[in-house]
Amino acid sequence: MAVFLEILKYAVPAILVVFVTYLMLSNYFDNEEKQRKYLLKRENQKSSLPLRMAAYERMVLFLERISPNSLLVRIPAGKLGLRDYQSLLQKSIRDEFEHNLSQQVYLSDEAWLRVVQAKASMVGIINKIASEIEPSVPGLELSKRILEYSMSTEEFPTKKAIYFLKAELRDEL
Repeated sequence: MAVFLEILKYAVPAILVVFVTYLMLSNYFDNEEKQRKYLLKRENQKSSLPLRMAAYERMVLFLERISPNSLLVRIPAGKLGLRDYQSLLQKSIRDEFEHNLSQQVYLSDEAWLRVVQAKASMVGIINKIASEIEPSVPGLELSKRILEYSMSTEEFPTKKAIYFLKAELRDEL
């Protein structure tokens, strides 16, 4: 029994030292890994920030281009009929959107959702106003009504989305 106690006298402290050493080394390596991940993330953010800012700029430009003031000036009705002009406006919005689809990679999910909603709202407004007009009238009437509607609305969907994008970008910087 004395031999057993003698072995325990040396074994218990040795086991405790090994256990404490294991905990310390484990904690040290975990902290080192976290620090490496943090430094890598910070470095990635430095390089991706210009890309993100460019994406926000492009989406603001897209929203400005599909807002009534810009869209109707850029795409004049000319001598087009109502349905032809409506289709031309929708095609322009769709083309602009498709041109900027890749920017969603750099935007937050909420920001991208706001952009998609603004685009859908703009197409919906065009369709709603066009449905309220006699199909035989020229496209110029659609243009006038869309402008009147946009002036009577305090917060147009494209403006709301632009405000959101600006606020989100300011929060990130």
